[in-house]
Amino acid sequence: MYKIKIATVGKAKENWLQDALEEYAARLKPFAAIEWILAKNSEKLKQFLKEETSYICLDPKGKLYSSEQFSLFLIGQLQAQGSRLTFVIGDAEGLPPEIRQSAAALLSISPMTFTHQMTRLILLEQLYRAIEIDRGTAYHK
Repeated sequence: MYKIKIATVGKAKENWLQDALEEYAARLKPFAAIEWILAKNSEKLKQFLKEETSYICLDPKGKLYSSEQFSLFLIGQLQAQGSRLTFVIGDAEGLPPEIRQSAAALLSISPMTFTHQMTRLILLEQLYRAIEIDRGTAYHK
């Protein structure tokens, strides 16, 4: 079983968004435990990340992957990190430079801009999709 932490600032405010996040977390449950780290601000996020040995930041300047490429990247990272991985999503202002500079990798989910709340949902769906691609199911088709 994989353990994936998603560290971000704030919490999901809209009920529909919270419902969608819970749906994908439930879909992932047989394969990965999702732990949300909801910091009050970027300073608290920095404090949390001091405890992490490695993390991946979502950033517009990060590497873009197709879903298939992301699946290979994700599974490779999980294997390299002992089945544990942490993703970091910034707030509306993005991530502080010191967090980005310490990241093991920068990942872009799109050249388009999304709210940090929508980014959570897109990341969670892509995590699920990546695991399903690795399992060879029809979800991705």
